[in-house]
Amino acid sequence: MSPYVQWITLFWMIFSGAAMGLAYDSYRVLSNQFHFPKWTIHVLDLLYWCGMALFIFRMLYISNQGQLRFYAFVGLFIGVWGYFLILSVTTQRFVVMLIKVVQYVLYLLKRLFIVVIWLPIRTLYRLIVSILGIMWTLITFIFGVVLRCLHPFWRLLKWMLHPLTTKLRMKERIKRVKQICMKLWNRWS
Repeated sequence: MSPYVQWITLFWMIFSGAAMGLAYDSYRVLSNQFHFPKWTIHVLDLLYWCGMALFIFRMLYISNQGQLRFYAFVGLFIGVWGYFLILSVTTQRFVVMLIKVVQYVLYLLKRLFIVVIWLPIRTLYRLIVSILGIMWTLITFIFGVVLRCLHPFWRLLKWMLHPLTTKLRMKERIKRVKQICMKLWNRWS
């Protein structure tokens, strides 16, 4: 293997080590911020290490067709060590800031949804319900007034139809229809 390929492999491994540290810091900050259950931490650790192994071996394959040498491990160590010395604190602060920005944007979207969609629909619903309530009150009031006005005529009509209703046995028929309706109602409910 030529020295050029060895240097390229070393630089790719340094980059891979730094990427590994970046991913670890991001994962650690996210797990602290979102308070994952304890049993998921082990699963996430396993996923992290499997993902990093695949990433590192992919970088190794790209740089020198997958030949594993000692300087690849040295490059990984230098990359991780350099990352934790130089960029770790900055990355953690950036990830925390990014989480807060995403949470704030989600809060704004929630408030926008409430103000633009939910409040108008709720207000319209309450307006329709109150209008229907007022209309129902007016209709029942008008119906009551009409019934009170027609009460004398109702007695006159009842007196005039009394011979006809007794001959046709209307009281018994009305009772029977009422009983049938009650049986049907009780059967369905």
